[in-house]
Amino acid sequence: MFSSKDKGSNTHYDTLISVKTEITGDVKFTGGLHIDGVIKGNLVAEAGSGAVVRVSDKGRVEGQISAPNIIINGKVIGDVHAGEYIELAKKAQVTGDVYYQMMEMVMGAEVNGKLHHQAKGDNRKKPEPVAVVATPEVKVD
Repeated sequence: MFSSKDKGSNTHYDTLISVKTEITGDVKFTGGLHIDGVIKGNLVAEAGSGAVVRVSDKGRVEGQISAPNIIINGKVIGDVHAGEYIELAKKAQVTGDVYYQMMEMVMGAEVNGKLHHQAKGDNRKKPEPVAVVATPEVKVD
């Protein structure tokens, strides 16, 4: 099966979002995208493009992810749509539903949502991306 050692060593990452970077807004990409920083918006790669997104243990995404290949070892708040495969590594924390064809989930990974297996060639309509809205902090004494 796919492991972070196998897939990660063969993947070329065209774009790196460093740990000191925060992006607000949707990101469309091709190739490889490695996230050590924060993205507040949706990540979208074209289906069948072979694109890979990796959220490292330092990375965080607040929005939906839609890509053929996804590796998560950080925090994702939003639904995840993996067109080909998804790997949830030891420190993965997903708050949202996960749509996948093939999945590898390592002990320690967390999913707070539903897992939806989709057969290859399943063309069910995916939900439209939702806007990420900050909620005000409320303190009660």
